[in-house]
Amino acid sequence: MNKAIAAFSLGLGLIFCPPQIIMAEELPLTQVKPTAINSAWGKDEQIWKTGGDKWALIRSISYSLRYLNTQKAAQDYQNYPIPGITLDRVKSSLIRFKELLKTAKTPEEFQKNVEKEFILYQSQGNDNQGTVHFTGYFEPVYTASRQPTSEYRYPLYRQPQNFNNWSKPHPTRLELEGKDGLGNTKLLKGNELIWMSDRLEAYLVQIQGSAKLQLTDGKTISVGYDGSTEYPYVSIGKELVNDGIFPLDKLTLPILIEYLTKNPEQLSNYLPRNNRFIFFRETNGAPPQGSIGVPVTAERSIATDKSIMPPGALALIKTPIPYTTNTGEIETKLVSRYVLDQDTGSAIKGPGRVDIFIGTGKIAGDRAGLISNTGQLYYLLLKN
Repeated sequence: MNKAIAAFSLGLGLIFCPPQIIMAEELPLTQVKPTAINSAWGKDEQIWKTGGDKWALIRSISYSLRYLNTQKAAQDYQNYPIPGITLDRVKSSLIRFKELLKTAKTPEEFQKNVEKEFILYQSQGNDNQGTVHFTGYFEPVYTASRQPTSEYRYPLYRQPQNFNNWSKPHPTRLELEGKDGLGNTKLLKGNELIWMSDRLEAYLVQIQGSAKLQLTDGKTISVGYDGSTEYPYVSIGKELVNDGIFPLDKLTLPILIEYLTKNPEQLSNYLPRNNRFIFFRETNGAPPQGSIGVPVTAERSIATDKSIMPPGALALIKTPIPYTTNTGEIETKLVSRYVLDQDTGSAIKGPGRVDIFIGTGKIAGDRAGLISNTGQLYYLLLKN
């Protein structure tokens, strides 16, 4: 995926792919050499600062352990191609890291013990030199209606009961929702889950894979991914770049939204280019879930290509991340951050792509839309 397509290139499919057969010389992860180990580490200051998220990280580790104790995890790791990375080792590493996190009296004691007991496996990245492209995703909050009105006209759909019997290739997005995005096709009629007032917002819910929706009757519901048509994801941001509307290095999610808001006629031009169509279900207020079936945690969960990366594992990322200042401005800081690999995405392919879950709501969306940076990805495993 090209560098500046950022959060709107994601299209989280939440589909777990079986491990691929990978030749030894093509392994996506390699153990960090002892001569390079010191430069690889970095202190995760967010754990310890005032108002930090130590317990959110501990909770996220517990979510991964929940998954790793399932039969699904045993199947996923049965043929995992990286020597030395096994289900038992990943699980033991999480248990020990969690224990160190709970018992450490100072940040220095914690980091010293982690570096003493753990070894790092680095992603080879998109250049076999460890360069990884990071983007961000989030759970949006929009308004919606249970009933269609003159204002709320754009549906999100349940998966039709006869979906498995649909002929292939599946209908395109244009065939399913029409050029105006209003739907009214026989295949989808009667499967409307909710209606939204803004066509772009309805599309962005499909891109993010989940959302919180504030209904016109005052209630709030949550919706999540429940299947998709079998088409590869196409980034409308990339299409805008290909058409010369924006240069690659100038396009972010806020800029894309601003352009399409000012030029709504372009929605009918660009949205149908992405044929991948997402179905939803109500999730009863549950937090957004990753592809391994556990909740994702703001700034502690990442999405990677699960055909090659270890699901549920503990990782360390080093990349710039934007933050909101006390004055409401956004500044970017280079961070080292312990995370759990709990999600995937249809646009997240290969060892050189990582998507960071930033959180819920507008501020999280503003920050996620600005993440398009390079960095490094490491996985932590116990030495013994």
